Amino acid sequence: MKYEILVVEDQAEIRNILEKYLYNEGYNVHVAKDGFEALNQFNNKTIHLILLDIMMPGIDGFEVLKEIRMISEVPVIMLTARQEEVDRVKGFNIGVDDYVVKPFSSKELMLRIRRLIKRVYNEADEIIYNHEDLSLHTSSMKLYRGNEEIQLTSAEYSLLHVFFRNKGRVLSREQLIELAYGYDYEGYDRKIDSYIKRIRQKIEN
Repeated sequence: MKYEILVVEDQAEIRNILEKYLYNEGYNVHVAKDGFEALNQFNNKTIHLILLDIMMPGIDGFEVLKEIRMISEVPVIMLTARQEEVDRVKGFNIGVDDYVVKPFSSKELMLRIRRLIKRVYNEADEIIYNHEDLSLHTSSMKLYRGNEEIQLTSAEYSLLHVFFRNKGRVLSREQLIELAYGYDYEGYDRKIDSYIKRIRQKIEN
């Protein structure tokens, strides 16, 4: 399968180099120039890994990571020009998976990405949940009706995963939030309703 990688970097030169290397490695690449664009893309696409710059205009990488960690455990590698221990500690406390300090070796970064993807999305650990003509694939985070893929965002996948794992159970909004996004979720409770509405539009005939 092809993994979807989101590159969040405000410097065009670095962004273009990363995009070129990632394409050559066989990944599908999405790019964002700032934190707001990154969150918009993440909320509307299936993303398997994020390369996230810390210093950006608008909102920085730490704030972007906080927003993402409210709804997803997608692997994140932070790109930083700063080497201070306090920054690394802050990132790991929020939930970053790895750090790469600029200037970096693109070949080394590709190896780090490959290792992280292999650890997180081990094809041998694939679990497929089935319900009627729908199947949810946990390793690739994809939903199919028969052989046709139904596009999901990362937030929608996390929620649908809970439903497939708990078929036949009635879950409260609080239970859904806890099971899908964890105790640290800080979004509005009613946001779950909008996710469910979008899922229904995608899967109902």
